[in-house]
Amino acid sequence: MMYENKLEKDIRCPLEYGLDIFGGKWKSRVICVLAEKKVLRYSAIRKEMINITDSVLASTLKELINDGIVKREQYNEIPPRVEYSLTDKGKSVVPILQTICQWSGAFYKEDNGNKLFQCQKCDFNK
Repeated sequence: MMYENKLEKDIRCPLEYGLDIFGGKWKSRVICVLAEKKVLRYSAIRKEMINITDSVLASTLKELINDGIVKREQYNEIPPRVEYSLTDKGKSVVPILQTICQWSGAFYKEDNGNKLFQCQKCDFNK
């Protein structure tokens, strides 16, 4: 049985939809990791993420799968093998995230006096 929200999301414009799909602390990071690595197992995603709990990663992956951003492929092997990768819809989000990264890199230092360390999951300098 899949988890269902008790209330419908109140999305009033396309931007809200987009931010719901790839916004938040972890979704964009998972997308960027999968964009760089192409196909990963759960444990490999976990190692790339740093400071994420198993329950948060599991729920983040479920949301991204339900939204058609990430594909989960299970192989009938012993032991079972599950791999995650971006769908075409997920790949189409990557340039948007790269643009946000470029904008953030340009203005974060100006606003905060600090330099952001490039996450190296996207082409920050392009």
